[in-house]
Amino acid sequence: MTANPSEPTPGARPAAAAAPVAPATAAVLGIPLALTDYARTLDWIDAMVACGERGYVCVAATHTVMACAEDPQLRAAVLGSTLTVPDGQPLVWALRALGHHLDDRVYGPELMARACEHAARTGTRMFLYGGRNQGTLVQLTYNLRTRYPGLRIVGGYAPPFRELTAEEQDAVVQEIDASGADVVWVGIGVPKQEKWMAQMRPRLRAPVLLGVGAAFDFHAGLIAQAPPMMQRLGLEWAFRFAAEPRRLWRRYLRYNPRFVIGFARQYARHRLRGAGAGTR
Repeated sequence: MTANPSEPTPGARPAAAAAPVAPATAAVLGIPLALTDYARTLDWIDAMVACGERGYVCVAATHTVMACAEDPQLRAAVLGSTLTVPDGQPLVWALRALGHHLDDRVYGPELMARACEHAARTGTRMFLYGGRNQGTLVQLTYNLRTRYPGLRIVGGYAPPFRELTAEEQDAVVQEIDASGADVVWVGIGVPKQEKWMAQMRPRLRAPVLLGVGAAFDFHAGLIAQAPPMMQRLGLEWAFRFAAEPRRLWRRYLRYNPRFVIGFARQYARHRLRGAGAGTR
């Protein structure tokens, strides 16, 4: 899908804009997570676009954190991000246990929805990279434009389920740059999207690349989201496992217990350091 020729000509960015200020971070199992919320994340995206600075955002669940321990390329991509936000409710609980105040997680599909609602007012230009196929991408585009009238989706590309050739990568760069996109939403799943953003960040002019995993499928209507109560209880994994057991059973069986054990050790060390400091 290419840019819509009926889209208005992109306007010039403000000559003087406040520099984006990245939020503080705290590490969970060695992965620095931003101590932020939806509003501050959207403000940061706006500032990046206004200044024309370039970065990328990882949206981390427990799966991402644990997979980083086994995949050096994924770990390098996540550590190299400009911002990694806590997408999974267990990560929010972990950060709270370490003494940090967070009201909520920054859930990828919800962040995308709020960003699209905001962009429909501000005129921020969006490019969609991902989706199961071209039909899914068309449906996603239709759904988002219907829900958020005025949203400027200036292009999209559904990549094949394989590594792109050098020629295909060059064509994607040219298409995204020609669209004038401010934000590129990347929905090709962990770890592909993190590695793609790290690889492509130096080549793309769009200020912000943002990987949101299954958000494309959710907003296209292909997969149902867990009920809000299950999300608040940290049981979204169980809902998704019930919907796609053959695809997801290895992920949850492998990583969920490891996260619990790994964070229990980190928390014990945290408490010991706190106790040691209190005796001085």
